[in-house]
Amino acid sequence: MDYDLFVIGGGSGGVRCARIAAMHGARVAIAEEQYWGGTCVNVGCVPKKLMVQAAEYAAWTQDSHGFGWNTQPGEHDWAALMAAKDAEIKRLNGIYVRLLENSGVAWLFGRAVFIDAHTLRIGDRTVTAERIVIAVGGHPSWPDIEGAEHGIVSDQAFHLAERPRRVTLVGGGYIGVEFAGIFRGLGAEVDLLYRQRMPLRGFDHDIRESLVEALEGQGIKLHPSVLLHRLELLPDGCKRLHLTDGRSFDSDLVFFAVGRVPNTKNLALEQAGVSLAANGSVIVDAQSATNQPHIFAIGDVSNKMNLTPVAIAEGHHLADRLFGKHIRSWSFDAIPTAVFSMPPIGTCGLSEEQAAEQGPVDVYIAKFLPMRHTITGRMRRTTMKLVVDQASQRVVGAHMLGDDAAEMMQAIGVAMTAGATKADFDRTIGIHPTSAEEWVTLRTRTRVSGIAAAAE
Repeated sequence: MDYDLFVIGGGSGGVRCARIAAMHGARVAIAEEQYWGGTCVNVGCVPKKLMVQAAEYAAWTQDSHGFGWNTQPGEHDWAALMAAKDAEIKRLNGIYVRLLENSGVAWLFGRAVFIDAHTLRIGDRTVTAERIVIAVGGHPSWPDIEGAEHGIVSDQAFHLAERPRRVTLVGGGYIGVEFAGIFRGLGAEVDLLYRQRMPLRGFDHDIRESLVEALEGQGIKLHPSVLLHRLELLPDGCKRLHLTDGRSFDSDLVFFAVGRVPNTKNLALEQAGVSLAANGSVIVDAQSATNQPHIFAIGDVSNKMNLTPVAIAEGHHLADRLFGKHIRSWSFDAIPTAVFSMPPIGTCGLSEEQAAEQGPVDVYIAKFLPMRHTITGRMRRTTMKLVVDQASQRVVGAHMLGDDAAEMMQAIGVAMTAGATKADFDRTIGIHPTSAEEWVTLRTRTRVSGIAAAAE
């Protein structure tokens, strides 16, 4: 074989897997057909976070007046933001290539296609590998409606020539919620459509309720329990949205945020005998192995937990297991994550609803206006919540909407991974005055959930 390991896909998970395997002494190559760093670096979490940060400055300008500053809002330069974002992405692309070169990984630019279970073609080159890792990620999906071609998806949102005046987001998942805040913060009129009663299906109920309040407080127009039936392009270039409830309205930009699908088309996986699920994702076991024992899949293409750090952990663990002597352990039980809405959401572990299905849980909730906003006058409230297994008193869920939620939740994730109990939180001294101290001063139980489930 030409290589001990060949990785298809140069995103965060694939690059980590290739690098670690090479550091263990394996002969490794990796192929990427579009851009190094994958979705996260190029059209995902990195540029999105930069745009979130840009959008926060307008509100901060107004907030400063409460503290005696006479700061005046300026005119936002969309082109300057895009240029700064592109420069940072270019820098990160270069870092990924250097990391591969410094690790001794051979990198190829082009699409890798299976010829058989051990052979791949990249352009006019054919290579063989003892083991192969599929790490090709996913891409945004388009709705199956009339006129969908007149909208955009998230990949295109990072390359708009100018900021539209009126934006409609279709979809209440994290992408829709985040971009609604971005465009609103940068001065656009924003509508958000979603089929559920509240956005962020699958998140904790109290957090979803608090998010609705926060979105409305920003002036985002919410359209719950509705679908887009048809999109019409008007002669002046505007788009007219026809909803399933009979209403219609116009928008300059329609942004579809209706999910993502795995990038498994045109890989000729059938040539290798790799099995796919109905949604196109690669079927894997707990060790990331496909039905072909020498072929593996990590990251979004396996559609398990579609988060960049999870893909990185899967790639690192797989490389250790295949080629290393010491296997680093990772905790996938309580994965801290964030939604960069405004304000942001941080969550770790089980929602109250999920935990209650397993037995009785104690629920602790705090809702308050942070110290900063008692002065600014902005009604940007914080919600913090702990879900505690009643029998063991372990904290099995932590959820927050509010300033710095993501930063706090990383530390909460350490505590939960270590098995912290409510008593451990209670005996920890808080830092005053901070919002974070609420985590260790939640003394009064709000309610008990799941008793019926435990009785059954």
